[in-house]
Amino acid sequence: MREFDALIEGSERGSPLTGWKVLLYLLGFFGVIFAVNGVMIYEALSTLTGVDTDSAYQAGRMFEKDVEMAKAQDARRWRVDVRVTPSPGGERRLDVEARDATGEPLRDVVATAVFERPTDRRLDRSVSVAEDAPGHFDGSAEIAPGQWDLVIELSRQGDRLFRSKNRIILK
Repeated sequence: MREFDALIEGSERGSPLTGWKVLLYLLGFFGVIFAVNGVMIYEALSTLTGVDTDSAYQAGRMFEKDVEMAKAQDARRWRVDVRVTPSPGGERRLDVEARDATGEPLRDVVATAVFERPTDRRLDRSVSVAEDAPGHFDGSAEIAPGQWDLVIELSRQGDRLFRSKNRIILK
């Protein structure tokens, strides 16, 4: 008990423990906690926004249209094959071959390709693809290794006729 009384009244080594000192210790302790929490919140929000879609309302409204487009796409029975290969200089070469239900190359279609990063939309990369033969498109872009969603779309006169989204891992 003497040690506790000595702590309150003062000791040989320091000043006595007063109400102001206790208040300052508490404020300092909680100040450090709030500062660390603030830094953690800032880092979490600046590195991952958490936004998966720009407008959930618009995405919900487009759902029925997307279902109809998927059924029409299935009815066409198109076959689209894609190859991603490394090329010299660190780029990735993308080859897209599109054929109709009878196996004939598709004509008069425009292809687009996008590598989407599943974790961060800010890292998405569009690939400029050009038709070098009927139904065959190729392009290249600098794509980092890792996990990607490859989105291929084929359209004719501005109407999207085909859409494919596949998860791939690039090494």
